[in-house]
Amino acid sequence: MTRLVANRAKTTKRMAVGAGLGLAAVVVAACGSSSSGGTAVTSGGQPTSGTTSGSGGAASPATAFSVASVSGLGNVLVDGRGRTVYVLTKNGSKNATCTDGNGCTAIWPDLSLPDGVPKASAGNGLNASMLKSKKESDGETYATYNGWLLYEYSGDTAAGQGHGEGAKDQWGTWYAITPAGAPVTAKTTTASTSSSSSGGGYGY
Repeated sequence: MTRLVANRAKTTKRMAVGAGLGLAAVVVAACGSSSSGGTAVTSGGQPTSGTTSGSGGAASPATAFSVASVSGLGNVLVDGRGRTVYVLTKNGSKNATCTDGNGCTAIWPDLSLPDGVPKASAGNGLNASMLKSKKESDGETYATYNGWLLYEYSGDTAAGQGHGEGAKDQWGTWYAITPAGAPVTAKTTTASTSSSSSGGGYGY
């Protein structure tokens, strides 16, 4: 009887140890599959490891700008995703109002820098002295080029596209921008881009 009890005790101990080892293996596997980093995108649109921003880990397109050839536009500025960037003018004024509140940035996303990044980096073909940053009343810091605030266009779905060039809407007229810091005025189109939202964005 004493020997039977002892054998049962040993069996119970082996089961407990085995369960503990199994749990440890699960924890190690879970830790091994996680990562504190993320995927950034170069100006050429190719993924690479780098700094990310936002809760979703998406790379900020405002951290780097360069020059790329876009069909119909020539050499123009592109952001960190390789997307064509645009500037907004209205009645001859530089940087017309574009905010979340008036619905503009739902169509023309503004390019804010991630927290802790004071300025964007200048890539191939850019005049680095023209690439600066500006803090707006919404508390965000935005990249500027030759004094122009920069935007993407939601109608561009990939690098190398320039569908927003010359678009006219209720906020003004949109142009790509040359490495010399001047708007490209190659063509003008009428865009139906009205929307509504609320929040911050560039405001003047």
